[in-house]
Amino acid sequence: MGILGVIAASEPHTAEAGACLLRRGGNAVDAIVAAKLAATVTELPLTSLGGGGACIWGDADDGYKVLDFFAATPGRGLASPPRLDFAPVTVDFGRTTQVFHVGRAAAAVPGELVGLLELHRRAGRVPLREVVAPAVAWARDGFTVSPQIAMIISLVAPIARRSPTVANLFFPRGVLPQAGDRLSNPDLGDFLYALGEGDTDTHVARYWAALVANFGPAQGGLITAEDVAAYAPVIRAPLRVGFGPYTVLTNPPPAAGGGLIGAGLRIAERLGLGEEEFLSREQQLKMAALLATVSEIRQAGYDHRLYADPGSILDLAAGDGIPAWGARTQTLIAENQLGATTHISVIDADRMAAAMTTSNGEGCGEALPGLGIHVNNFLGEDDINPSGFHHRAAGTWMSTMMSPTIVVAGERPCFALGSGGSNRIRSAILQSLLNLLAYRRPLKEAVNAPRLHVEGARLWFESHGLGAGAADALQAAWPAATRFDEASLFFGGVNCVASGHGHLYGAGDRRRGGVVVVTEQ
Repeated sequence: MGILGVIAASEPHTAEAGACLLRRGGNAVDAIVAAKLAATVTELPLTSLGGGGACIWGDADDGYKVLDFFAATPGRGLASPPRLDFAPVTVDFGRTTQVFHVGRAAAAVPGELVGLLELHRRAGRVPLREVVAPAVAWARDGFTVSPQIAMIISLVAPIARRSPTVANLFFPRGVLPQAGDRLSNPDLGDFLYALGEGDTDTHVARYWAALVANFGPAQGGLITAEDVAAYAPVIRAPLRVGFGPYTVLTNPPPAAGGGLIGAGLRIAERLGLGEEEFLSREQQLKMAALLATVSEIRQAGYDHRLYADPGSILDLAAGDGIPAWGARTQTLIAENQLGATTHISVIDADRMAAAMTTSNGEGCGEALPGLGIHVNNFLGEDDINPSGFHHRAAGTWMSTMMSPTIVVAGERPCFALGSGGSNRIRSAILQSLLNLLAYRRPLKEAVNAPRLHVEGARLWFESHGLGAGAADALQAAWPAATRFDEASLFFGGVNCVASGHGHLYGAGDRRRGGVVVVTEQ
């Protein structure tokens, strides 16, 4: 029996949707688009056709591209801002609380719907009706809620209860769904079915019209007809970072994460990571120092340079402009415990690779009536609005830490990976890359090894599985460190697939219920 491909995702239905397309003769792009459409149904707290993301895909023959379909800042054509529907909501994570801003004015111009359609148009090979079919079936007939999704729904419940249209998606019986319960979204199922069967442009126009009607100035939002007319996904050349015999291809500016990961790989080379046991005291202290320097880079005007001088970010990833050691800033930031983002990776039998990360933020608490689509709250998230809320010019492409990544050797894909996790995305991907490329750990071990994260003067780390004395050494070096005794979704969710020695295989991150499906003929 031949292997048709491998897919890694954070939810069983999502992975099965991609595997289904591989069985039907689809390629990696067909599979990843089908999986992501299914995720808008079955991972509803994390991703939505009202959100945005990015995908890197390609192969050794045709090269690699990034399709950037993240959000744009709304407000084109507005002479003055309306009275905004924009309010704080506190989410309780147990260890801490987090304030998010929601409402119609928290919604940026979303790119996920048109991004997925554009990706399929460019690189898919089976009809769209087959690609949407798994998502349509689960939306109409219902799907079984996984433990991970049930837990995340409980976290975002204060946001989901904000309006009847959203509450009906999450709590159709008026109570929190539990693992094993069934949820459905018939309106979304009907919309996806229409996309696959009819004139796609007509249904996309219906979607845009609903967005303007329900999230425009008359409703307290900022999205205008000019905004949706101007929006289009962007093809970008991936950021390329050499590391030993490998080249790491990842999301370029104006995304934030890729440049920071590239800089982190350069710092790792200088520190000699990989020369000793990777869970040892010495290596963990070096890893914390590396992540601290990456944090310093982020806080030293990095977000401004993404827009003003993106070339400087490319230089940074090449090793230029990395700050001196030891200059820890004292800036403290809020702990975003959730990071409502999800990632899928695929490699097919022809060695086409694809990695896609998408997000809906936490959702703004408002949906598109009749479509079953919960819309993003990107304008209400602190970490991607560093200069404050509603300060960026209308039409500006928003930045993101999302960093779908492909590692190649001789232009042939070795790994495709990415992660959810808000600001921790950069740390999760960087550490997974180093575990694979520097320490040469087995894939499952590399993805699920203990992780660290640094922001300003704060360290968070997982202590389980560390070498003798490593956890105590980290706590001594960072007295205010937050220590997790078990693996935590705080540290992201890396889903990775690999091609090597004639085999296709993968690893899912147990922090977020990672699932791998190897598809055979």
